[in-house]
Amino acid sequence: MKRISQYLLALAIFILSGCAEQWLDRKPQNIILEEQVWNDSKMITGLLANYYDRLPAHTSLTTGWAEFAAYDEAMWSNNDDGRNNIVSYPFDRWRLWDYGLIRDINLAIENIETYGTSLNEGQKAQFSAEFRFLRAFVYFELVKRMGGVPLVTKQLIYDFNGNPAYLQQPRNTEEEVYDFIASELDAVKDQLGNDGSNTRANRFTAMALKSRAMLYAGSLAKYNNLMASPIATPGREVGIPAARANDYYAKSLAASEEIINSGKYQLYKTNPNLGENFYDAITKKSANPEIILAQDFLVSKDKRHGFTYDNIARNVREDNLSSSSITPSLNLVEDYEYLDGTSGELKTRNAGNTDYIYYDNLQDVFANKDARLYGTVIYPGTSFRGTPVQIQAGVKVWNQASNSFQNVESNTLGSNYEDGGLLTGSSGPQRSQTEVTNSGFYLRKYVDQTAMSSTRGIRSDMWWVRFRLGEIYLNASEAALELGKAADAVKYVNLVRERAGFGANSLKTLTLARLQNERRVELAFEDHRVWDLVRWRIAHEVWNGNASNPDAVIYALYPYRVVRPGHPTHNKYVFDKLVAPRFRAPRFFQMGNYYSSIEQIVIDNNPKIVRNPFH
Repeated sequence: MKRISQYLLALAIFILSGCAEQWLDRKPQNIILEEQVWNDSKMITGLLANYYDRLPAHTSLTTGWAEFAAYDEAMWSNNDDGRNNIVSYPFDRWRLWDYGLIRDINLAIENIETYGTSLNEGQKAQFSAEFRFLRAFVYFELVKRMGGVPLVTKQLIYDFNGNPAYLQQPRNTEEEVYDFIASELDAVKDQLGNDGSNTRANRFTAMALKSRAMLYAGSLAKYNNLMASPIATPGREVGIPAARANDYYAKSLAASEEIINSGKYQLYKTNPNLGENFYDAITKKSANPEIILAQDFLVSKDKRHGFTYDNIARNVREDNLSSSSITPSLNLVEDYEYLDGTSGELKTRNAGNTDYIYYDNLQDVFANKDARLYGTVIYPGTSFRGTPVQIQAGVKVWNQASNSFQNVESNTLGSNYEDGGLLTGSSGPQRSQTEVTNSGFYLRKYVDQTAMSSTRGIRSDMWWVRFRLGEIYLNASEAALELGKAADAVKYVNLVRERAGFGANSLKTLTLARLQNERRVELAFEDHRVWDLVRWRIAHEVWNGNASNPDAVIYALYPYRVVRPGHPTHNKYVFDKLVAPRFRAPRFFQMGNYYSSIEQIVIDNNPKIVRNPFH
């Protein structure tokens, strides 16, 4: 007992001494303190990388990519026909009301200023600018889905007084959010640094976002107000005044031309094969002057995804498991024009529609098409990874008695007919079988050619392009067209078309309809289609839910080998156009889809939030 008492006395003396104070004030070894984080440029850079990866996206190679098959670029050919049977798009389909990343960015901006005492002013300015760029990016993703949202630029801290009303902000107007995005990007562009980077924001990345966002705002200001009943709320949480259209278009054009005139970026023109060149323009990571910003992946760092595994063509897959999920539609394929400027409708029947047109080779029906088709879609007669993708639905056998053809198809992929020739291709198409194309096409864009990238064990590090120069030219062309600058509009769109195989100055005049088609074929599967139709206010017309409307229905192309011994057409190829057999319901976009519904819990928590129209 005496020894214990002596020990306690010694401890008490120690605690009362300066030594105890030093010991108790030691920094923990297993906790990173605020001042450590915000004074370490490597830690801040790591945080930025996390925030780049968290940027919201409707579709990308890791998030929501299956939705490419929910509109009119493609259909779903893997298991589960849900995306082929969307009776109508629900009002919450594009909903985004997540302020988690906004909160984290606001916290970072404030903490750099508060704790970053060891950073020099240049470092502080650059990091803050980059965080503000990311915040502007998130607000654009919010406003294009929801309309005006509360602009929160400071931490909202609850003081536990029992009344959170002071934290409840109303929605800003749609106009105010777009103006905030523009002013933020102008404010930070000169501090961003990162010159030459295509994975972190720099001056031109900021202008690329401004180019896109201001084009959206201009379109909404113009075309929403041209509707018979413009979509708006009394407080303009939704609805931009028509008088703002030209201002937004001018800002978009100026941002686009700042990028174009800088000479920092060029359209990718390295491969003399124009179709392969277009594929390379999106997928090549090294020495690619077109890419402004991309979300990158790296197998060696275990940062990879399964997009190629799930979408590679059936007969070139490396695992005998998933494949062929997103298969492009005939609708999209026929929007790629012929190089002579004529309609892209495939020529499968003669002028009187009395007989087929017979082709010596499967790929001949696609001859002289816009080269962007090859770079985007694997169509019959083409290859991937140096291996032919065998696309043939069956054979057409001539029946002498009925004086007509009889279709013969097989559920066995790669099977032969009794004459020894191919019956059904090893990549289909198939009318009911899954994991094989139902549309007659496969996706090429974003599918990785690298060996083992379609295996479940390795997967792919193909990057996702967020901004590239091809889009900027089209943005500039559209903004110029809307501002009445016809010569500039034609100049910019022709540069993009020339890369695709059209002659220089192939378009002499330009209409919005022609430009809309250019965006469809240039930017397919890059998450532009839905948003373009929304901002032009034509989504409800294109996808009107009517089965007799060819734009609302997904079509397929089924190739057949002709079996007619002794006849000149024997062993030639013909094509049937048909509604994709697994497609069930026409696409139906309702007026309430133009702005997504706000979740009830958001309104319950903040009574100042106004609902969107039609909800």
